[in-house]
Amino acid sequence: MSMIQAINSALDVCMERDPNVLVMGEDVGYFGGVFRCTAGLYEKYGAHRALDTPISEGGIVGTAIGMAVNGLRPVAEMQFADYIYPGLDQIISELARLRHRSGGEYFAPVVIRAPCGGGIRGGQTHSQSPEGIFTHVCGLKTVMPSNPFDAKGLLISAIEDDDPVIFFEPKRIYNGPFFGHDNSGSKTGAWSAHPAGQVPTNHYSIPLGKAAILRAGNDVTILTYGTLVHVAEAAVKASSIDAELIDLRTLLPLDIETIAASVQKTGRCVVLHEATRTSGFGAELVTEVQESCFWHLKAPVERVTGWDTPYPHAFEWQYFPSQERIIKALRRTLAC
Repeated sequence: MSMIQAINSALDVCMERDPNVLVMGEDVGYFGGVFRCTAGLYEKYGAHRALDTPISEGGIVGTAIGMAVNGLRPVAEMQFADYIYPGLDQIISELARLRHRSGGEYFAPVVIRAPCGGGIRGGQTHSQSPEGIFTHVCGLKTVMPSNPFDAKGLLISAIEDDDPVIFFEPKRIYNGPFFGHDNSGSKTGAWSAHPAGQVPTNHYSIPLGKAAILRAGNDVTILTYGTLVHVAEAAVKASSIDAELIDLRTLLPLDIETIAASVQKTGRCVVLHEATRTSGFGAELVTEVQESCFWHLKAPVERVTGWDTPYPHAFEWQYFPSQERIIKALRRTLAC
């Protein structure tokens, strides 16, 4: 099962189990979504539960909040994460703070899905990774899966959660794991050949706030999420470095216990993300590691990230954190 199919399956399962769950967004109904994640839901559940909306992200989020405080569980889609910005005021000023400002009298179980990231030659307006913005906002939970099995289980947990969740979906890995870029072109795989592509059709959930150790190791800890999980895994195999690879899965709440235990064991840490470097989520990870593991560190914590520029079209692979950049960072850390 691809990640697209896994997300569709999660939505279908939740809509079937709970009549209060609905999907809404631009082209999510009759057309089935620009990436086909909501295909078939309009036909199965009708236009009142698979709602096509106007092109107004602020309106989509505001409407979803109104639905949620009245007992529904809307799953709102931003067609691309790059288009989420017109909805920021509703998300930050209203959705995230509703439970607090009402003294717990009201809550809004809204999930906002957003395809994110590059690697598809989408240029600066279709390739952004704005997850760091939302981890800075109290009252939101922020999730980014790296494979179909996790995507379905985490999305079901997000829909069933009473707090608002921003659910980022790395579109580069919708149809298969992506291992980075080299001189011969993009390297990719198929989910059908990957263990995480074996996704049950029934209901199951993965708890928010729990990271996954994908590879045990003793020399250095790699912290990452989304597409770069697979790039990092390929880099470790290519370098023969004994790295422990942790897929964060949920950025907020963060599984600091798993992170600290790993770094205290290895004594070294490399943080990876595709988003721009300055004030990216990696900066928070570096700080958490520093605070929790200072006396165990044998080397400074390294970051491999995107650059502080708009996402370039012509120079995408110079921007994208490659296997080569990851291996160099690992070796620098081990050299200390």
